[in-house]
Amino acid sequence: MIVCSCNVLTDTAIRTACHAERPRTTGEVYGCLGCSPQCGRCARTIKSIMDQALGGNCSNGCSVCPAAAAATTLDAAVSATPAPVPAEAA
Repeated sequence: MIVCSCNVLTDTAIRTACHAERPRTTGEVYGCLGCSPQCGRCARTIKSIMDQALGGNCSNGCSVCPAAAAATTLDAAVSATPAPVPAEAA
C-alpha cells in the first residue's frame, strides 16, 4: 500500500529500508529511500511501520521481515516431518 503519496513510498519499501539500513528517524527512512519529506502527513504512519519492523512485530505476510522468514522456514520444516507410524503397523 502507498504510504506517502508525495514520494510514492510503499509500506514494503519502508519495511525493507528498516531491515536493511536500521534508520532511527522518519527522516532517515526518506534518506534510505532516496527522497525527502514533502508535506509530512505520512510521518506518523512511517513511524508506526518503523516501530513494527524494527520491533519484530511485522504483520503476518511481511515478506521482508526476518521474523517472518524464520517462521516460514519453521513451518516448512514442520510440514516436511513425516507422521509417526503406529506401533501396531510396524
